[in-house]
Amino acid sequence: MSHISPVLWEFLVKWMTNFALFPPEASKIAPQMDALYFFMVLVSLVGLTIVILLVTTFSILYSKGRHPVAVQIEGSTLLEATWTIIPLGLFLVMFVWGALLYFRVYTPPANAMNIYVVGKQWMWKAEHPGGQHEINSLHIPTGKPIQLTLISQDVFHSFSIPAFRVKREAIPGRYTSVWFEATMPGTYHLFCTQYCGTNHSQMIGDIVVLTPEDYKKWLAGSTSGMSLAQNGERLFASLSCNACHNAKPDARGPSLANVYGAKLALASGGTVLADDAYLRESILNPSQHITQGYAPIMPTYQGQVSEEGVIALVEYIKNLNSNYRIEQTLNTTDLLPEGEGKTAAPKTAPQGMVKQ
Repeated sequence: MSHISPVLWEFLVKWMTNFALFPPEASKIAPQMDALYFFMVLVSLVGLTIVILLVTTFSILYSKGRHPVAVQIEGSTLLEATWTIIPLGLFLVMFVWGALLYFRVYTPPANAMNIYVVGKQWMWKAEHPGGQHEINSLHIPTGKPIQLTLISQDVFHSFSIPAFRVKREAIPGRYTSVWFEATMPGTYHLFCTQYCGTNHSQMIGDIVVLTPEDYKKWLAGSTSGMSLAQNGERLFASLSCNACHNAKPDARGPSLANVYGAKLALASGGTVLADDAYLRESILNPSQHITQGYAPIMPTYQGQVSEEGVIALVEYIKNLNSNYRIEQTLNTTDLLPEGEGKTAAPKTAPQGMVKQ
């Protein structure tokens, strides 16, 4: 593609976009994806042209009238090597190019803002870290890496944003992720590209890309008053999780402070990384991974907590860096209405109690 003039390349892309043959390139990865796509199309067209020319030429040269008797033709090692090596080289170029793009799309940067997306028949629900909730819509800023953590509440779905050139499956019982960085403010289409039932065609939405200033205004006007972590803290208390996970000497469950990202020793003798998937599994299927030194007495919350509730609990545990917060939740639960937990932890803690 380096032999194509940049001016010609820009003209071709704009021409296809203006005539609705191609969606706009609205993310950083989009031009790179398009370059690979057009390279593959170019190789295919060149190969098709060569095949058509050869078939046409040989059909004329070796027609029945001109060569009524078949003649034995010896093979050419050089010719066979040429038509083997050149296509193989082109396929390897496409494979390596595609693999590099794949790993780039599915390996989010460390500073990416994480947004949870739950797919269900037939809608998309987005959960922002600050507590903002959206249905069939997603507001994001330009110039900021956005990581989407997806999961399905029922059947397989596929989250697709053509203008960003990203698509990722939302799978029941499993987190998947994809990231992008929007470059152009505007409203772009969101589709489910995995057939998911009767109203699959209605599972659509909008990606609203705002400037950083407008995005801050949207955040301020759309907040529910509590972040995901604070909602998780309330649920943590209402489910009485703090009765066991409280870091007391006789606690029946392990401490959860600073557990996220740590390697935990299991009763089976192995270790496991406490990431989002592990935390979710521990809530819904606690007998799967028993922490070393503790009995398998934790009940399952499968069917009792929605995917949105699990997400809130995971966010709370991810941000839990002090046993003092758990102790305060335990001490103040009885002061709140039934079914609710503490809404916020004190901003300061006594010296020596902030860390284990």
